Amino acid sequence: MKSTNTHPNIPIIFEDNHLLIIDKPEGLLSQADKSNSKDVTVLCKQYLKNAYQKPGNVYLGLTHRLDRPVSGLMILTKTSKAASRISEQIRNHNIKKTYWAIVYGRTPLEAEYKHFLKKDTKTNTTKAFSSKKSGAKEAILRIKTLKQSAHYSLVEVDLITGKPHQIRVQMNKMGFPIWGDYKYGEEHTGPGKKLALRAMALEFIHPVKKEPQIIHASIPKHQPWNLFDY
Repeated sequence: MKSTNTHPNIPIIFEDNHLLIIDKPEGLLSQADKSNSKDVTVLCKQYLKNAYQKPGNVYLGLTHRLDRPVSGLMILTKTSKAASRISEQIRNHNIKKTYWAIVYGRTPLEAEYKHFLKKDTKTNTTKAFSSKKSGAKEAILRIKTLKQSAHYSLVEVDLITGKPHQIRVQMNKMGFPIWGDYKYGEEHTGPGKKLALRAMALEFIHPVKKEPQIIHASIPKHQPWNLFDY
């Protein structure tokens, strides 16, 4: 598989003259923050500069983000035209993002969860409420249970709205904290546990070719993803 040949290395799932779709590793920032840690934007610009021997600054559009502990598919754009058109699809909710999560407990076969989320910028945490609260925004997601064991469920999550930490907060609110979620499921974390939340599929219209695109990520082989047979 093609990759950025950076450290850390980032798998490239799809690339053409307009798009760069990557599989973001868990623990990697989407965009720089105060920690000065490496991030997707810098590493992918480095890749483009080296791979295509580009002089000067390299353009790269970051159209959406994944939380640092979340892995999976991200759409980056190589031209401003592509960036504008992908951003428009995101604003109009025309890009379908499908996530997989491993959670504690036995989830229903199918369900839709609706809450009102309010973010605390000081602590960078989000709270979920069952009814409207001042400053809280409506958040909706749907889940489908794919696999279950005695204590865990593998669920497919279809985001209807996109809010900060939405999947993590709503699943925890319903009593199904995500494996390894140090922020919202503290009692279920432990040494070496990484957040089992992954952006597995993207469906969108190519910004230039106008053709439907369906991109899938691979299933990790490490714990806890190896709890189930696929």
